Amino acid sequence: MYEDKQDNYFAFVRRDIEPLLPRRAGRVLEVGCGGGGTLAWIKASGRARWVVGIELFADAAAVARTKLDELYEGDVDQHIGELTPGSFDLILCLDVLEHLVDPWATLKRLQSLLRPGGKLIASLPNIRHHSVILPLLLTGKWRYETAGIMDRTHLRFFSRETAIDLLQQAGLQLADERPTYAWGSWDKWKDLLSFGLFRNFLSFQYLLSARKPETAPAPAAARLQLA
Repeated sequence: MYEDKQDNYFAFVRRDIEPLLPRRAGRVLEVGCGGGGTLAWIKASGRARWVVGIELFADAAAVARTKLDELYEGDVDQHIGELTPGSFDLILCLDVLEHLVDPWATLKRLQSLLRPGGKLIASLPNIRHHSVILPLLLTGKWRYETAGIMDRTHLRFFSRETAIDLLQQAGLQLADERPTYAWGSWDKWKDLLSFGLFRNFLSFQYLLSARKPETAPAPAAARLQLA
């Protein structure tokens, strides 16, 4: 199914994450880095000194290899074990978690690669968007497409609440969130005019930033003793 994707699907630079990026992130890992454009942009901006990508598809990986400091070709779960725990300041999962069979398990493993205080930025499509909900409610249609929220390569679907829960189950603390809107739509202005009342139905996608705690929480037994 991925063969139907156009070249720009793997070449797109995600400048929309800029407000969530830390000013400095020494080592950055991107899962599903495509052609490496986003990581190369982050390094060129001075935010990172070493950028590492994991990319499943050979053609995109070949392009990324020319731009990045390290490139792992293949499935993310195959390569996580080859990376040093606690060695990354920032991990990017941009439009990738919804493609995984078990994003909960994968995210927990990725969290172990972050240093304490490190950040993970994820983007996840919003299944509650009106373009999905209204056709389902009014006509019963649940139609897969070649791109967008109903991309036929998506295996998992998330709302804002379940996306945040996904990060929290991995042991991460939500630091920031930003909705994005469908290109060319009036959804952003509708959101502003309605004072955010219908944001969960107007947001096409959520950008989420989460932080790994500086110290691990005490075991339950220890907390009981302290109490």
